[in-house]
Amino acid sequence: MNHYETVFILNPVLSEDQIKETVKKYEDFLTSRGAKMIAKEDWGLKKLAYPIQNKKSGFYHLFEYQVDGEVINPLEVEFRRDERFMRYLTVKLDKHAVAWAERRRVKLKEKAKA
Repeated sequence: MNHYETVFILNPVLSEDQIKETVKKYEDFLTSRGAKMIAKEDWGLKKLAYPIQNKKSGFYHLFEYQVDGEVINPLEVEFRRDERFMRYLTVKLDKHAVAWAERRRVKLKEKAKA
């Protein structure tokens, strides 16, 4: 099982319910194929550095998970087919990136408590 991180940008015209439904759909897609979800983050509506599909903002989300490598291609095919996605990026994490992600999660939890 490899460690992956996927960041995706959803279309800003979606309602809050549509966003939750989309995120849930792809979380279920991963878990149904044996993925172990480590972290999910909703980064909210952010301004884009440059327009994508004539949109100047988008809803950012991050999934961190462990799964076999052959699941990534079908996931990205689904992203390409879904018009709600503006961009996505999946990265395989090495041991240093995994450690960094863990420290980042701990920092975020401490910040939330304060």
